[in-house]
Amino acid sequence: MKRTAREKRIIRHRRIRRKIMGTPERPRLCVYKSLKHMHAQIIDDIAGHTLVSASTVEPVLREQLQSTGNIEAARAVGRLIAQRALEKGIKKVVFDRGGFLYHGRVAALADAAREAGLEF
Repeated sequence: MKRTAREKRIIRHRRIRRKIMGTPERPRLCVYKSLKHMHAQIIDDIAGHTLVSASTVEPVLREQLQSTGNIEAARAVGRLIAQRALEKGIKKVVFDRGGFLYHGRVAALADAAREAGLEF
């Protein structure tokens, strides 16, 4: 039976999550993208808490962006998540691409977060 693209992404994500875990010292930066939006969260897996989040759904970014589903929107989310993380004292993170390929919007978000001061 043939698998859909979504099912393949979920399998890749599970394989990644077996190896990656966020700790209080180095939480996990988790990325999710849909056709219209981009979401990023910094998660402490041991405590099971989301420490920081940013998304193109937020009014802060929606006012600034013409479109929420492009590379420029992903860069804006990356800058915003890094800024919020640094305000909370988080400097180092483990990057979780969520089963998505590391190019396009996912890579743009990661590069923008690095430029804003996060260490991967």
